[in-house]
This record gives sequence, structure tokens and C-alpha cells, in this order.
Amino acid sequence: MANLIQFSSSLKNLCFKSICRCLSTNSTPELPPCDYIPEKYKTKLSRFEIEQIHRINLNPCLTTCYKRPVFLTQGHMQYVWDDSGRRYLDMFGGILTTSIGHCHPRLVEKIQHQSTKIWHTSSLYLTEEIHEFAIKLANHFPEPLRCVFVCNSGSEANDIAITMSRLYTGSFDIIALRNGYHGSTLSTMPLCSIGVWKFPMPTSFGFHYASCPDPYRGRVGGRFCRDSLIQTNRHCDCIDADHCQAADYYIEDLQTMMDSCLPKKIAAMFAESIQGVGGVVQYPKQYIKRAYELVKQRNGLMVMDEVQTGFGRTGTNFWEFQSHGILPDIVTMAKGIGNGFPMAAVITTAEIAQTLTLGSYFNTFGGNPLASAIGSTVLDVIDENNLQLRSHNLGNKLLKKLAQIRDDYNGEIVGDVRGKGLMIGVEMMYQGKPMPKEQMNEIIEDCKDMGLIVGRGGPQANVFRIAPPMCINDDDIDFTVETIRRSIEKYCDRQANKK
Repeated sequence: MANLIQFSSSLKNLCFKSICRCLSTNSTPELPPCDYIPEKYKTKLSRFEIEQIHRINLNPCLTTCYKRPVFLTQGHMQYVWDDSGRRYLDMFGGILTTSIGHCHPRLVEKIQHQSTKIWHTSSLYLTEEIHEFAIKLANHFPEPLRCVFVCNSGSEANDIAITMSRLYTGSFDIIALRNGYHGSTLSTMPLCSIGVWKFPMPTSFGFHYASCPDPYRGRVGGRFCRDSLIQTNRHCDCIDADHCQAADYYIEDLQTMMDSCLPKKIAAMFAESIQGVGGVVQYPKQYIKRAYELVKQRNGLMVMDEVQTGFGRTGTNFWEFQSHGILPDIVTMAKGIGNGFPMAAVITTAEIAQTLTLGSYFNTFGGNPLASAIGSTVLDVIDENNLQLRSHNLGNKLLKKLAQIRDDYNGEIVGDVRGKGLMIGVEMMYQGKPMPKEQMNEIIEDCKDMGLIVGRGGPQANVFRIAPPMCINDDDIDFTVETIRRSIEKYCDRQANKK
């Protein structure tokens, strides 16, 4: 009770400060200027008709965001427009997918050209496009990762990785991390360890789950543990930043799980380089490297999921696994690979890739000429515009500004700010626990009403996920921060009025 009274008093003081700030500044942040003029939306279907079709003809699992869903009709670079012509800053990038920008002019030109040249043929025939894309993609990886298989989605890429790892090692058991997400097909669902993505059917035979090594919410961790510009303000038992005791703890947990649950040989361990759907969770320093060593002791392969972290988004490296100091056996990727076009890929060594010749394996659409031309152009734009460095610089600026909001509220509302480059998580708290969904919804709704689109994640859906197209600018960063700050001020006001 005493803690509750103290929190209530602190919250009222914070709300008073926020009200004072609002009175001295514009209550609604202004979107940065944009020279692009969208076409006026011409109604084919009314909003009422669309909502009826959505309710009747689309699977009910396809839920939408917001009380009144946003009806998007057009996009250009980092901005999208709704049916009324209102503009929004997209800081979620179509769930970390729009890597270089909505309807990027270079990509539009390439698609138009390719669609008049050859639209589709399967890999049964030689085409220039898939070979150009394959060598460009392979050249972004260290040796011996040179053999590419192009497919359509991250789930499919991880399915292929499961197949190859079991065939190559001759073993069946696979390790995954709790709080991880690797797809929602029947074969990849067992890799996921977030309850809301599970269906009540037997899928997990042969899969084993290690504790999520989360320095903020996990059993162990603190302010010296992450490879991040912004550290958690949680007390840390580490003596210094050179040796992480949290990594010791979680590696010991992994070792115990292996010794008690696994045979002497395993097929693989899967890990996202940074957990995405799980709430942008970064691991303690050296955890992945040391886990890799344990996996190798059991003859297993290390599979790194770069579906959300790849293509320069995290800033310091083109692939975030490079920050962990390992060379994976298999890397899976999707989302940003095609800037929204449905494509994905798996890269591995020639020896491991050979396993897929033990039986017939084929993909009708994977690497067709149109998809390959798009993938090549995305790589060109990232490289030519140095979007990796841009992600690093703008991400650092955004992280610092968001951390200031956390500190302004003493970590009581904004509990943690984390991430690298333009893959950022902001964990929201209430009375020392994850912020309830209805309160989080109100904040997300306020952001949308002010013109900002952000995502959400984490097991309790209490984490802002911020991962925009990598073409954003400094003004977009400032607008994002001020909009989030204003939405939190509104939240504080509502909470104070309830007392």
C-alpha cells in the first residue's frame, strides 16, 4: 500500500510537470514538411463497404490497429496517407519491412521496367536477375556463406533452415530462446516461445527452450550488460563492463538445459540477433558467442534469424550477428530484403546447402525475375545512400532523446529504452509491472491521432516498437520524440484525473 501511495504521489508530480510543459509549448507537434503531393483518393469502395468485407470475407485473425482503423491509400518514402488525405509518419515501416521507403522512386522505376521485360518464370530456367541478386547478396556476407536460396517469407526461410540443419547433422533436437519469434507456420511455430503465437496442437516435439537472457526483465541483468548506446537503469551485479555476470547466469542455464534435456548431438540453435516481436530484447554481452560454443560442442548448427535486424538496420553492421562475434552456419532473412515485396532468403555454406539435393525441393515464386530485380535494387539503394550509417547516426539520436523521456519520468512510466540503429524498443510500465493493454492502447491511439504510426510488441504488448524506413531525417526524429512525449503527458493527465 505504501508503494502504491508513493507511486500515486510521484505520478501526480510528474503529471503537474507535464501540464506545465504543455501550457508552454504547442500541444500538438507538427509533422515535418513534405514536398510530395499525393493523389486524391477516388472512392471505389466506401469505408463502410471495406469494413463489411473485412468482417465477412477476411479471416478474423487479421485484426487491425486502433479504435477506428487507419485506411491507408498511398505512401511515399517515410510517409503514408489515409483516405481523407491526412499524412502520417510511419515509424514502424510496415513491421520492419519498408527498409528504403514507401514507393521509393528507384524501386518504382525498376518494377516498371522489369514488368515489361519478364514478370515470372521459375528457377527451372536461367535468368539474369536471380544471378545478379544472388551474387550481390552473397557479397554482403563473409566466407563461406555463399549459397543462397530465395523464397517468399521469413517463416519459409526458417522452415528451410530447420530442414537443412536436421539433414546435415543427422540430429533432430533444436534449441530456441523463450520470447523468440521465427514465424507462425506449423513447422516454425515450435521455434516461437511467446504464448499468443501458439495454437492448441502438438507442435513442439524435438524443440527445447532456453531462458530469455533479458537484462531488463530477466532474472539477472543490469546497466553494464547490453551492447547498446542506452543501458537499462536496473542495478547490475557486474563489477565492470568487461565481464557480464548476467551472461554467466544465462549460459549456465543453457548448459543445464542441454545436460538435462538433450542428447549428446543436436541439430541447431535458432536465435534472433535482437528479438523483435518479443519487444526488441538485446542479450547480455557475449551470450550468443558463448551459446554458439556450447552448440558446437554438441555438433549443432547455429542459425541466426536476421529477418528484422538485417540489411543495415541496426547501424553498426549490415547483419547484427556480426556484433555478436560469430559466423553462423545458416542465416535467414526477409522483410527489408524486398522493401515490402514478398520475398525472403536463406544463405549457408555449399556443404550444408547440398542437403536439399537429397530429395526434391522447389519454390515456384522464389527468386523470380521481378522479385530478384527488386532485391537487387534494394541492396543498391542501401549501399549507395549509406543507409546503414544513416541508421546508426539517426538511431543514436533517437535513443538518446527517448532515454531522456525515460529519465524525466524516473523510469516509472517509461521503464526501458533499448535497441541499436533504427530498431528500438520503449518498454512502458505501470506500478512496477508491464503497462496494461488498455492503457498502452490509449497511448498508441494518441500517437496516431497526432500523425505518428508506431508498433508494439513484447509478451504483454507493452513495448513501443520503432523501426522506420531508413530514409527518415532529423526532423522526423524530433517529431517522433515530441509526439511520444506528448502522448505520455496525456496518459499522465488521464491517470491523475482518475485519482
